Amino acid sequence: MIAKLAWRNIWFKPLNTLLSILLLASSVAIITVLILLQKQFEEKFSSNIDGVDLVLGAQGSPMQLILSSVYHIDNPTGNISYDSAKVWMNHPFIEKAIPLAFGDNYRGFKIVGTNSNYLDKYNAKIAKGKLFDKNFEVVVGSEVAQKLNLKVGATFFGSHGDAVEGEVHDHYAYKISGIAATTGSVIDNLILCTIPSVWQMHETHEEDAENPEQASTEPSRSGEDEHVYEENEHVHSEACSHNQEQHKTDLTLNEPNREITAVLLKFRNKMGIVMWPRIIAQNTKMQAASPAIEVNRIFSLFGIGLKALEYLAYAIMLISGISIFIALYNRLKERKHEFALMRINGASRGQLLALILIESLILCFVGFLFGTIFGRFALGFISNSAEDDFKMAFNPFEIVWQQETMLLVATLIVGIIAALIPAIKAYQLNISKTLANA
Repeated sequence: MIAKLAWRNIWFKPLNTLLSILLLASSVAIITVLILLQKQFEEKFSSNIDGVDLVLGAQGSPMQLILSSVYHIDNPTGNISYDSAKVWMNHPFIEKAIPLAFGDNYRGFKIVGTNSNYLDKYNAKIAKGKLFDKNFEVVVGSEVAQKLNLKVGATFFGSHGDAVEGEVHDHYAYKISGIAATTGSVIDNLILCTIPSVWQMHETHEEDAENPEQASTEPSRSGEDEHVYEENEHVHSEACSHNQEQHKTDLTLNEPNREITAVLLKFRNKMGIVMWPRIIAQNTKMQAASPAIEVNRIFSLFGIGLKALEYLAYAIMLISGISIFIALYNRLKERKHEFALMRINGASRGQLLALILIESLILCFVGFLFGTIFGRFALGFISNSAEDDFKMAFNPFEIVWQQETMLLVATLIVGIIAALIPAIKAYQLNISKTLANA
């Protein structure tokens, strides 16, 4: 009965009620986004560096090297000699070394030259088809296959660099040999092939740059034809015959004087993690960066922004608490005679106190409910933007029970504190004096 009366009372002045709910929902929404974003961001960054002790690459920014080689969300620092890298890859300290070669993309998704160890690192199984074993055969990540509607056996042309509108490499067609199962890691948004595929593609590109007249005799393509073959038997057979001619001179990993982008290293002896960055910097033109150190640096930078937003959210929550207090206090002054009549009709002091508290708690609970919903909608928009720019998606439907329960408790405490003074005033109400002044 008291709860039903409290619900009707809070909607007696709907604009005041909506303002209080909106303020509280805004603060809860911001904190909800921060809770989910921080948890999932840290999980994604931490899971992708599992099994990687150091990254060997060109000299430059260590953070840039980690972001480009592990997370694929930045440009690489440059290329390194594959022959020089092999010396370190074959060192007795090394348990596993995974070479990576970048250079092209297909509709914004990176084409990465590597080997089967890269899929093993992320426990990526082949859901359809088979692993690449020839040049220009590719395994497509699950997200790439889904977004671009790619099937096993389909062929496409890559574009130079990371930009979608980059120059199209139409000398060789990549053929999809397999589609990887979903892993929740960066591999879902990559297209994987052999390292010699990357070398051979760019070797032909360099030859054409030196012989522009010969290159101009190749048929030009525009629009969608620049990137993907139509389902047309004539075009497909022409591409296959063109590839067969070129594949007579396929490159292998034994080619001298070749370059790669980076190497992911896992050590048998953990002392190497401490020693190698200094040794490699002093004796080579390469660098060895630690993912753990750089990720901690990212978290510290990321944490400053999160803390600032968190303080803002709690400030808004404080303002909403003051708004609820003012609304309840004003309502108490307007309803003194109503409360006095309730006392005459048998309501106890405790019931009046409970009525005020319940009104405030209902406001806070409704604000919390809408805040969590708005926060998840906001995270959905953030996820869409991050997926377009960084190929990193967040799950807005995840529930972080411990932290969100604490947020609910904090919200209800704000409601109790806001209602405390009006509730005490209602408890101490003098019936005779109130009715005498009516």
